[in-house]
Amino acid sequence: MAAQMSEFSWVGSKTSLVDEIIVHTINHITLGRFGGNSVAGQYKNEDGCLIWTDDKQDWEFVVLLDAHNSAESAELVINQFLIFREEIQTILLLHFEQTLKTLEGTILKILQDEKFIDECRRVKGETACLIALRKEKYLWWFSIGDCISYLFHPDLAKLGQYQVNQRQFYEWVGQVNTFDQKVPCYNRGIRELRKGLNRILLTTDGLVECPNEPYSNPRDIYNDTKDHKLNEGIMALLNTIKENNVRDSTTIIAWDVNILTDVTEPSDL
Repeated sequence: MAAQMSEFSWVGSKTSLVDEIIVHTINHITLGRFGGNSVAGQYKNEDGCLIWTDDKQDWEFVVLLDAHNSAESAELVINQFLIFREEIQTILLLHFEQTLKTLEGTILKILQDEKFIDECRRVKGETACLIALRKEKYLWWFSIGDCISYLFHPDLAKLGQYQVNQRQFYEWVGQVNTFDQKVPCYNRGIRELRKGLNRILLTTDGLVECPNEPYSNPRDIYNDTKDHKLNEGIMALLNTIKENNVRDSTTIIAWDVNILTDVTEPSDL
């Protein structure tokens, strides 16, 4: 393929990071990982992620996973996306209108593939799965389960708007699999970014289900990161939940997008 891409994938069963925080970048995307506190009872990490980004920063495609009972389902989902890597990345290179119209059908095909469904029946446990694509001035997302995505921008913050998707419980991919039903359950949407600097942040639920609830309100995530560079802001979030003795592992994927083109404004502005 003509475009140069940066790629990264990881599952917590390979590197648990219990008691350890690691924040690093893949191209311009920041990945922050914390395996949870052993003193709180943590001994394993069942998160996972897949990150693809165009080196020209024309688009970013990420998959965030939060499994339970084992990390096998997260491993299986990542492997399925790697199998279909060429097909997905070809769609990502289309004009943004074509990409946004085509991607949902492709994701459904991938997750409803008969061989994949059969493999899901044989793994231990299941995973929440949040998929996000940013292309041009649009953020597209496809969510199964309870991972969370945020869009931070001053225009939205003034109106108290931070979160992109609604968390859904009792939805998974794996041993218990919404895509093994006659009608699969998921939610998806498209958001127009605002003019200026937009910060997109995806996280597993350890960030919000922490003792003392430092980040149960997304406004606090926004306030604790808005005046920091991405790496510093993500490190601050993870240090806070570590200090509050969170048990659950937490994985955060975040990146900034500066939109220069005009965006939707009210008619009486």
